[in-house]
Amino acid sequence: MLDDHLQPDHDDLEQSEHPADDVPDSPAHADVDRQAPRAGFVAIVGKPNVGKSTLLNTILGVKVAPITSKPQTTRRGVRGIYSADQRQLVFVDTPGYHRGGTRLSGAMNQAVRESVIDVEAVLWMVDLRRPPNDEDRDVARLLRGLDPDLRGWLIGNKLDAAKYPEEAIGLYRDLAPQAERVLSLSALNDPDDVYALRDDLLDLLPESPFYFPDDVRSDQPREVWAAELVRESVMTHLRQELPYAVAVVIDEWRDPPEGSDEPLYLHAEIWVEKQGHRPIVLGRGGAMIKAIGRSARKQLELFLQQQVYLDLEVVVRRAWRDDRDALRELGYEA
Repeated sequence: MLDDHLQPDHDDLEQSEHPADDVPDSPAHADVDRQAPRAGFVAIVGKPNVGKSTLLNTILGVKVAPITSKPQTTRRGVRGIYSADQRQLVFVDTPGYHRGGTRLSGAMNQAVRESVIDVEAVLWMVDLRRPPNDEDRDVARLLRGLDPDLRGWLIGNKLDAAKYPEEAIGLYRDLAPQAERVLSLSALNDPDDVYALRDDLLDLLPESPFYFPDDVRSDQPREVWAAELVRESVMTHLRQELPYAVAVVIDEWRDPPEGSDEPLYLHAEIWVEKQGHRPIVLGRGGAMIKAIGRSARKQLELFLQQQVYLDLEVVVRRAWRDDRDALRELGYEA
């Protein structure tokens, strides 16, 4: 699991928001201790590239979901876990709901449909820079088929970059008349608005024991988390259509002996679908693969707080997006 030892120094920020948490003998802290624990699940849905992962990472104060400027970065539902004051929010950051013809697309969309079952609330995130398109309408149809008693909130994102945010949110609201609340914010640049949203969601939670230990921030295996960081680096560096035909698998994670100065060793396979894709990822003289490795290694070292030796290998796995065995190896129900 991805737990607190993977965090940079974000806890100081979160503690400053709740000063009573830092004073065990304070009356506020004592009152919290007497409260029954509350916990529940919240799904974040929307089409690709609307900022779902950015919202989740800002809520948690630590990176558990990959972020790039390209759509379809998140391919699996990532559970991010926020625990404070006897309350625990378990977020499911879903893949972008989109139209596609591969088994991978079908598995991603199925993950979205499954994510909205047995949750306390669904956040439908939309991009205020643009009016609704067919993929937005697909999401709206999915949400209209849910239990009418399920709380649904419409979250307009990228407010700071939108020219006509009021008009845009009105068009999205027409697609979701059942939305209980409608909010506009910038998940990337206005963290205070995101924290206010987080606090409102905490108020919705039913009495329940915690689902995860309170020091855990994600239920992703460490290998999956690291593979997603490497894939994010691939998507950032490659500008062609190729990134959508790339997957990453960490097939070796070797911790250094205790007390040694050796780095953590990670071996990652970067899957491509065609032989012609391999030289694109490698680059001339290996320049591209070195750049991908450098940026991924820096992120890994930042969160792991230790030196990392990242060994990358480009592997041709033909038509893996339509290969059931390959998708299962990546953790998808295909």
